[in-house]
Amino acid sequence: MNVSSRILAGLRAGWAWLGAPEHRSPRRGAPVTPRRGTGVELVLALVLALLAAGIEQLLGKSGPWVVSAALGAGALSLLRRRLPAPVLIVTAALSVEVVGLVLVQIVVGWSAGRRIVGALRALAAFTGAYLAFMALVALTERPELEKAVELALLLTLAFLATTVVPGLASRHWGQRKTLLHALHERNAQLLWERQMIADQARLVERQRIAQDMHDSLGHQLALIAVHTGALEVDPELTGRQREAVGVLRNASVTAMHELREVVGILRDGVRETPAPVDETGRAARGAAGVGELVEAARAAGSTVELRHSGETRPLAAAADHAAYRIVQEALTNAFKHAPGAPIEVELRYEPDSLVVEIVSGPAAAPGGEVVSGGQGLTGLRERARLVGGMVHAGAFGGGGFRVAGVLPYGVVEAAPLAAEEDFPPPQPYPPQPRPDGVYADGVPVMNWGATGWPPPGAPGTEPVRRRFGSAGLGCVIAAVAVAVMAAATIGGLVFLVDSMDEGMIDRAEYDQVEVGESEDSVRDRLPTGDTVATTGLSGKGPKRPHGSQCLVLMSSEMSEDYESEPVFRFCFRDGLLVEKKAYDVTR
Repeated sequence: MNVSSRILAGLRAGWAWLGAPEHRSPRRGAPVTPRRGTGVELVLALVLALLAAGIEQLLGKSGPWVVSAALGAGALSLLRRRLPAPVLIVTAALSVEVVGLVLVQIVVGWSAGRRIVGALRALAAFTGAYLAFMALVALTERPELEKAVELALLLTLAFLATTVVPGLASRHWGQRKTLLHALHERNAQLLWERQMIADQARLVERQRIAQDMHDSLGHQLALIAVHTGALEVDPELTGRQREAVGVLRNASVTAMHELREVVGILRDGVRETPAPVDETGRAARGAAGVGELVEAARAAGSTVELRHSGETRPLAAAADHAAYRIVQEALTNAFKHAPGAPIEVELRYEPDSLVVEIVSGPAAAPGGEVVSGGQGLTGLRERARLVGGMVHAGAFGGGGFRVAGVLPYGVVEAAPLAAEEDFPPPQPYPPQPRPDGVYADGVPVMNWGATGWPPPGAPGTEPVRRRFGSAGLGCVIAAVAVAVMAAATIGGLVFLVDSMDEGMIDRAEYDQVEVGESEDSVRDRLPTGDTVATTGLSGKGPKRPHGSQCLVLMSSEMSEDYESEPVFRFCFRDGLLVEKKAYDVTR
């Protein structure tokens, strides 16, 4: 490996180290997701570096200082993901001298509030940052005791506004996002479990129906087959009668075979349409068996005409069976509702599908009362839908009826009944309930018989409500914290403006004071200087007279540059004013 490859590999490894994963939840091993793209982080670091350099430039700092501030801002922005707590403390300490880091401090506070795992760790990190901030202020400013309280109050408000409030907001936002993710997962789990329970209930009901069909219909069809078989060999029957009895026996035997297959399907829980099966003594249930249906109808005395058109082509098993069922159901309806009417059956092999059409004329004579379940045509439509086809039924001509079905040759996916949501099964696979109605983990089985969704008492309902209560409490706490911070900031600003009068005079007041006047008269005419605004001014400027005590006040006039500030100094000794000076101080 050459040098350039090693450098690139090192850069990739370094960036992978900087791109620390973002924890979604600090509890119970919640999943983590990668941090956002490198481009966004680089752009953010560049913007913060430029802003820090611009602020330092406006404050009149030198070129090396400005460059150092920009590099420091960019480095802190990139390191805040991997080292949230150390970067928070370092940024708070450096912001005392590097004013341009105030924007970086806001971003670092936001990132630390979200990334530091555990409330106690976060509290320790922010407390350490505050102590480092105040310690650096004390070392650099060294305020007098009477001004230290005011200075500490103002700096505490500034730290809360730039660091603590962003951290609290970020932490609350992250917890809310985690909660919503957990609720979505829980909702998907509950929906999936509801579907599973519904499927189980459906299987139980199918088994019950299968048992009833086997016990009742199977017995009756067996009796019909036995009696028609005995009647068929009766020597007293004519040939016509014996042929009709043979048709009845074949129909009963076929019905018994079909009933056996349906019962098997119901018990096994198979949802798809079964493929046609040829058995001994049983008509083929496909397009090829339509001719036998027509012959049986003719043998029963009906006038039925069968036509074929197009080149015969094979169909998928399910579609072939659906064609047979369409003709069978249409003939049955014609027998019941229009006895004696002529019937036309046509099979048209089109280029892309088979068209099955059955047209019956008006009834030759009014029929009696018929027994109908009303589900035959509905079942035909469902069969056709499962193979990608369709069925149409309706009145035709002067009192006739027409049933037409279109069935594709190939295997086509069934058209959906309605838009269904996709619920991925959760991991791990949910355990089956024990006979006592309790899952293996102690959670009771859900009762879906109640009205509404989610049902009362469903597992997870109470915890979800408690989580929503915690989220609402967090919103209230965050709102109260923001309100308190806003009130404290406004109060601090008002206090600072009011205290400016205790540390500021104009040029006319300075000129009226004469050297040699008594200390008491001078102090009575001048402000006390007890304000945080004059912090750091006493130790700067020309050398004081030996043994004197000085009062330093700010000037109401503004300096021409941002770096210096005009002040007035009055020095007293032995109860007299021994010196007064006007000069500029660099903060």
